[in-house]
Amino acid sequence: MKIKIEKPNFKKLGVDMLFILIGCSISAISTIGILIPNGLTSGGVTGMVRIVQGFLPVNFSVLYYCFSITILIICSILLGMKEARKILLLTITFPTILFIFEHFQFSILEEKDLFLAAIYCGVLGGICSGLVFSRGYSFGGTDTIAKIIQKKFMPHVGLSQILLVIDACVIVGSGYLFGRNIALYALVTQVIFSKTVDFVMYGFETKAVQVEIITSKRDEVANYIMTDISRGVTNVMVTGEYTKTSRQKIVTICSPRESILIKKYVAKHDKNAFVTVIHVDTVWGRGEGFTDIQKD
Repeated sequence: MKIKIEKPNFKKLGVDMLFILIGCSISAISTIGILIPNGLTSGGVTGMVRIVQGFLPVNFSVLYYCFSITILIICSILLGMKEARKILLLTITFPTILFIFEHFQFSILEEKDLFLAAIYCGVLGGICSGLVFSRGYSFGGTDTIAKIIQKKFMPHVGLSQILLVIDACVIVGSGYLFGRNIALYALVTQVIFSKTVDFVMYGFETKAVQVEIITSKRDEVANYIMTDISRGVTNVMVTGEYTKTSRQKIVTICSPRESILIKKYVAKHDKNAFVTVIHVDTVWGRGEGFTDIQKD
């Protein structure tokens, strides 16, 4: 019996790297050329690094790299190597690009303008994350920290709620260190950032989508969604009107980024699969990232 060894898709890998390099460069320009020269901060790891910079005179890129490596190590220990592999590439690539851009010490805006800088940082940062997420990759940021906290300490609390609290704490901490106005500008940046990410990935759609899949690899795809994506799966029997052939359709509700991961997995294992992504306005339930059905 011959074992079929799947050849690496160098074309796809090349496109992924192109998106990652473009996205990371955009974010580095935003951080080094706008955020830092204007004395601003934001949520996430960027905000954490800015807070530490208030006490330690160390380059932003060096501190960011230290934070990223620390998160990667903790992630590999507490969440496993499967989760760590998702953030490994960006953990190395983004701080490296930051380090390169940091040596040019440039400013995009002609003069200091905090409000304009906050807007640009949110838009450019959102474009970066949207491009990276659309290729199925992830930064090892506060989303990974939230996963660790949820798994080890708060399994019954939604991931989005934990992430919101972490970012809020970072912004509040920035307020104590840099002043209330800077914290408010950071909040503006964070809101614009999240909206831009959603727009880049799915236009003006919301954060929840319904994915429907018809594939000959039903068991493999369903297992991937349940184990790797950690989402529930429903099977629905459907019949093609032309062929009169009945098949089972996989249905799941997930985030836009997770739908990209599912699509990539299905495309890799079944080139004849049929995948539909449907915009969902609101989801009430007990699942991660959904609105609690018991709330008023």
